Amino acid sequence: MPNHYAIVLAAGQGTRMKSKLYKVLHPVCGKPMVEHVVEQINHLNVDEIVTVVGHGAEAVEAHLKENSSFVQQTEQLGTAHAVMQARPLLEDKEGITLVLCGDTPLLTSDTLSELIMYHNEKKAKATVLTAVTENPTGYGRIVRSDLGIVEQIVEQKDATDQIKAIKEINTGTFCFDNKALFAALQKVTNDNAQEEFYLTDVIGILREQNEVVAAYSMHDFSESLGVNDRVALAEAQRLMQKRINIKHMQQGVSILDPLTTHIGSDVVIGADTIIEPGVRLKGHTVIGEDCVISGDTEIIDSTIGDKVVIRSSSIEESVVGNEVQVGPYAHLRPQSKLGDTVKIGNFVEVKNATIDQGSKIPHLSYIGDADVGQDVNIGCGSITVNYDGTNKHRTSIGDHVFVGCNSNLLAPVTIESHSFIAAGSTITKNVPEHALAIARARQTNKEGYAKKFGYSKK
Repeated sequence: MPNHYAIVLAAGQGTRMKSKLYKVLHPVCGKPMVEHVVEQINHLNVDEIVTVVGHGAEAVEAHLKENSSFVQQTEQLGTAHAVMQARPLLEDKEGITLVLCGDTPLLTSDTLSELIMYHNEKKAKATVLTAVTENPTGYGRIVRSDLGIVEQIVEQKDATDQIKAIKEINTGTFCFDNKALFAALQKVTNDNAQEEFYLTDVIGILREQNEVVAAYSMHDFSESLGVNDRVALAEAQRLMQKRINIKHMQQGVSILDPLTTHIGSDVVIGADTIIEPGVRLKGHTVIGEDCVISGDTEIIDSTIGDKVVIRSSSIEESVVGNEVQVGPYAHLRPQSKLGDTVKIGNFVEVKNATIDQGSKIPHLSYIGDADVGQDVNIGCGSITVNYDGTNKHRTSIGDHVFVGCNSNLLAPVTIESHSFIAAGSTITKNVPEHALAIARARQTNKEGYAKKFGYSKK
């Protein structure tokens, strides 16, 4: 079995994107385009991936450093010139080389595998991945002989009206015999309308040498989409999201309105979970089975257990146990951890805190930098006062504690198990086990005083 290599072209700045972010780093479903491409190549178990970088080289390398080698294209002189930059790493190697563009995030490993198989079956020196479209404008056309043999690829700007009528287009993805590729590249010239060195000219050079050149037509034209502007980026997002949502539904997830549900490419969802309209699941989020995620919920890089109900809330970089209820309108900030059967109610914010099994924070509270034990009830309007203006401090609450409404717990402070905080208290000292803590001023009534403020009827 021959060795397999891949060259990813990712050197262009992408001026039509009109962005400070380099084109191949624009995200599609939460992941840079070029990462989608490299991820699909990795499914093929290739021996080496070489990414050609130019504009934004350091940023591209930072995203791909564990999956690719890199070469620099300091001047963008065309696709053939870009591939030539990989010559020092690959020129002398035997095997098959894929060449792909870093702005084609919808390509799948299945299609690439079929391309390689077809290339081998035809014993070709080069095989072009093609597609048929009713609107080929802007694409290079596949010119075939009367026998259907590929003769050349003609770019749009160099095409005659007769060639422009051809509907089979070049997707920009190729499979080559590696040594034949680099030998032919040295014969490519820039004698064309754009004065660039076209990789597509390799096809004509190999045909002139009577080598076998093949073309494999992909089944789904949408995979060939190259992203050159924001319009195409939005279309890639739409198509990728549809693909992701279908995959989850086929695996037993109910997505009530796929058109308004946005799920990242790395998200994992268990069977029989229901995703309502307007949900956004991002990053490396994992959601268990039998959950209900209601509309306008956003979950980022978090792990959610089984049988969890989340209503219109925001969760980021947190862990949620089984049979937990969150929301509506709750916010779990990073490093929050909820044990099983915890209840986080409406307008509750939790940050860098552990809430143990069975505890309840029903509404309108802030719990930050805290460790809360089991079966604790925290009343409405309670706050762990964790910041003194310079440093953050932790609050520790034991098991079976009752915190009355509108209580302030000034950290650092420890509330021992089975204790009771009276409503309206500001706690500045540790509370021992089984104690009742009351920290509020005695009420004083000033008779007739309200008349001064006009609140009493004349």
